[in-house]
Amino acid sequence: MSPDVRGGNDHAVISIFATEAAFRAWYDVAMPRVYAYLFARVDANAALAEDLTQQTFTEAIASKASFAGRSEPTTWVIAIARHRLADHYRRHYRDQHRQAALVERANVGGRDAWQRAEAFADVRRALSGLPGEQRVAFVLRVVDGLSVREVAATIGRSEDATESLLRRARISFDHLLEHPNDA
Repeated sequence: MSPDVRGGNDHAVISIFATEAAFRAWYDVAMPRVYAYLFARVDANAALAEDLTQQTFTEAIASKASFAGRSEPTTWVIAIARHRLADHYRRHYRDQHRQAALVERANVGGRDAWQRAEAFADVRRALSGLPGEQRVAFVLRVVDGLSVREVAATIGRSEDATESLLRRARISFDHLLEHPNDA
């Protein structure tokens, strides 16, 4: 028996989460709608749409008590999907911005598109070659533009220790850009 989800109130969500069978019945109806919504907005990237759909339903289960009953439960879960999608694009934009800042640091801005793509790969490779703490400090300082004091507070080190860590990170990063086979 399918739970009543058309009531548009919080009783609908309560009935959906009352039993495993009720949840499965609702999920079988709602999941294709959520997936289709996401799939259409991620350039038909099926794997990404699946991941975001899974995150959406996980969040819906975790936040079921926050459902205010002002909409249908499926509408509510699609709103959650919209937020997951926005978070994904924010992260994606932030990652692209960070990579661009690192490429700029490597002085490759005037190259053609092919050379810039290769430079992005070189920067990623050099960055991945840094030890974890150096990589975090370097990205916070160079890409995110934090002061040495802010980086130190973020990673839990003194300013002097952070300056030393950043110095080593810069030297290693520059070396790895010049000698990519050392990574």
